[in-house]
Amino acid sequence: MGGINAAGRTSSHQSYQRTVLDALPTASQHHTLLGLASLMALATREADQWRDTQGNALDEASLIAQHRDWILTHTNIRRIEDPQFGDDGISSAKKAGLSLDTPLTFVLSRRQLPTPTPAHWQVREIDRRQVEVTVPAGPLDVMLPEQRDALVKSAGQLPTGFEPASFYRSVHHPRGLAMSIFGASDCLGQSGLEWQDIIDRLDPDAVAVYAGNSIGQLDQNGWGGLLQSFVTGQRATSKQMPLGYGQMPADFINAYVLGSVGTTGSMLGACATFLYNLRLGVEDIKQGRRRVVMVGTSDAPITPEVVEGFRVMSALADDASLKALDALELLTDADYQRASRPFARNCGFTIAEASQFILLMDDSLALEMGAQVLGSVPDVFVNADGWKRSISAPGIGNYLTLGKSVALAKDLLGDDAVRHRSYIHAHGTSTPKNRTSESHVMDMVARAFGIENWPVAAIKAFIGHSQGSAAGDQMASALGTFAFGMIPGIPTLDQVADDVFAEKLDFFTTPKAFTADVSFINAKGFGGNNATAPLLSPDVTERLMTLRHGEAAMTAWRSRRDRTLERSAAHENASHGGHFKPTYQFGEGVLEGPELSMDSAGLKIPGYANPVSFNVDNPFGHLNDK
Repeated sequence: MGGINAAGRTSSHQSYQRTVLDALPTASQHHTLLGLASLMALATREADQWRDTQGNALDEASLIAQHRDWILTHTNIRRIEDPQFGDDGISSAKKAGLSLDTPLTFVLSRRQLPTPTPAHWQVREIDRRQVEVTVPAGPLDVMLPEQRDALVKSAGQLPTGFEPASFYRSVHHPRGLAMSIFGASDCLGQSGLEWQDIIDRLDPDAVAVYAGNSIGQLDQNGWGGLLQSFVTGQRATSKQMPLGYGQMPADFINAYVLGSVGTTGSMLGACATFLYNLRLGVEDIKQGRRRVVMVGTSDAPITPEVVEGFRVMSALADDASLKALDALELLTDADYQRASRPFARNCGFTIAEASQFILLMDDSLALEMGAQVLGSVPDVFVNADGWKRSISAPGIGNYLTLGKSVALAKDLLGDDAVRHRSYIHAHGTSTPKNRTSESHVMDMVARAFGIENWPVAAIKAFIGHSQGSAAGDQMASALGTFAFGMIPGIPTLDQVADDVFAEKLDFFTTPKAFTADVSFINAKGFGGNNATAPLLSPDVTERLMTLRHGEAAMTAWRSRRDRTLERSAAHENASHGGHFKPTYQFGEGVLEGPELSMDSAGLKIPGYANPVSFNVDNPFGHLNDK
């Protein structure tokens, strides 16, 4: 696993530990804070010596004492730090109709003349660069510049000081794609596996990458800048159009991180996008079409236009709604940090950014490679809502996806495991509709399967809603729970709202000690995009693998895994000290066709140990030519 969100890195469970920080032993707290300090460019570690940004040596205790408060207030949900959302305001323009009593004369750069120049304008050349324009009296339509006050000022931003594009040769890459490079590289590093070792064992076509996001790249370097270009007078660039596509995270990973020629793509499903892509990977592996799949999403939606789009839907917790909710005249930084309140009295979700990636393998290859087993996914269930009154309103599909997930877990693990050793990672957006609809789904499923007190996690209280990456955030957190034995609480849950169906559910505000066999990763997206995945713990997964492969194979795997864990620890050691080296191989090993060799059996590609086989499956029968 690898990635980044408002709470920190995915690898080493850093972001998870930030959400349970106060419940960790002191040594683990310090380790987490030091790692966040380096991530946020507050310090780096050189040869076991920490140094601040001026190069001064610091001991760990001094570094933590100096930066602890800053780290805690500049991670997770907080006031948006982009100046546009502060006193500077959002640059905008207002259309106005002027009525000129007398002719208006002004000097203008020749390049700034509109094309075509209005016929009633009188234009006199001053020199090669400037002209004098006279507009006759009468009506004149203009755009007046203005600085709009941002109506939403809270978000789940990446930790302050962390800039993913600064760690590799990024040239005008949209933020979401820079996050993709970092997240996928973090995933490979945490795995402890050498990618070349993996592909040397496989047909190159046995690899797949399913990655994307829910709304594309909408910042200035992507479609946002492209769509603004005409009305802002800026030139569109040759990169904005292609780099804006929603599947571009997969394309970047294939081209610059893995060099993969295998299957690729992205399945977009609003807030369920991560699980949709996970489903593609799981199905490919179950059907034997692929043996290793990188799955992920990367969303960077904290832009004025996207925020305004969700605000006018009444989907976001805007400043006015937060003030009304708590009867406040002004909002402080502390109020912004409490903006997301799943299953409490709330007023809308808090937008966030995140990049999350996981590496899937079939169990045989995992044993052969000595891969770490962090957990397993037996299936992902997806269902639509049927007939709907509003495209954004909740519907009935989630009853199906969660019900089928629990039924599969019961069949795999037994009734006792589901009733006593399972919990839900709720979508938990912090909207009034979600708190009612999702709690009813969970309560009904609990009743159907005899679950009396089902623990519920809702980590959007910490990190906000990262759109298509939301379920990836939930999965990363669940893997942390498996490792540390604690479910994050919902710290903004002062009181469960009256319209929440809570009789069979367990809501709590502080971390809950819990031994989980399975976590149900739930997503409810706009448009009826519902998905749920049962995520099995590493302990349960190893027991299932032992049933399939035998104890001798598992013993041999553990021996091979030791080397993998060493490489993984080396990656963590470098990352913990602030030394990030994302994989970005631009222009290396490029092949265009003449270098290939082909016969009827397959295609040989330089750089790949095995050819791509043309032995394709044909279930349709054969017509014999005569």
